[in-house]
Amino acid sequence: MLPITTHTGIAAPLDRKNIDTDLIIPKQFLKKTERAGFGKHLFHEIRYTDYAGTQENPDFVLNQPAFRGATILLAQENFGCGSSREHAPWALADYGFRVIIAPSFADIFYNNCSKTGILLVRLSQTDVNDLICQIQERPGSLLTADLSNQTISAQSGKTLRFEINPFIKDCLLKGLDQIGWTMQFAEAIKAFEKKLITQQPWLG
Repeated sequence: MLPITTHTGIAAPLDRKNIDTDLIIPKQFLKKTERAGFGKHLFHEIRYTDYAGTQENPDFVLNQPAFRGATILLAQENFGCGSSREHAPWALADYGFRVIIAPSFADIFYNNCSKTGILLVRLSQTDVNDLICQIQERPGSLLTADLSNQTISAQSGKTLRFEINPFIKDCLLKGLDQIGWTMQFAEAIKAFEKKLITQQPWLG
């Protein structure tokens, strides 16, 4: 996955609570296991007015000109609740989102996003509401997420600090999922296996 250190992008406000994974990527699109190609189905039920996904809903934020190409999503509490489908982070990443900011996230969704290269930032309800208001007043405004310093900066000049698990931070900075992180120690693992066989040959 792509590493993330500092990211600046257009922020889109999705001012809605309890957005579940079925809304993020509906069940009818969960027909493959490769990660690519899910972005076109992201938020299908509120992004389009027809089942086929050919008619855009003009009221949906990502269909509005100022927010096309957004790479940072602002949302409300309990984002990513519902089923544990990995396709939800895949769809968000495939669309182009690198950072999601909300007061709270569902635990499984949070972990799945961290393994997909998406930075999830928890801020207070007040701070999220303030950012959403700023973005709504100035559509197309940019936010900057600095993972190294654990800050979110707005064009207004306001900077907010966030907390993050050190292990998740390290993996995101290096662009490593759990398998990639483990493979950093490939030589040490091989050496241990070789030594173990020498000491306990019956394991071979």
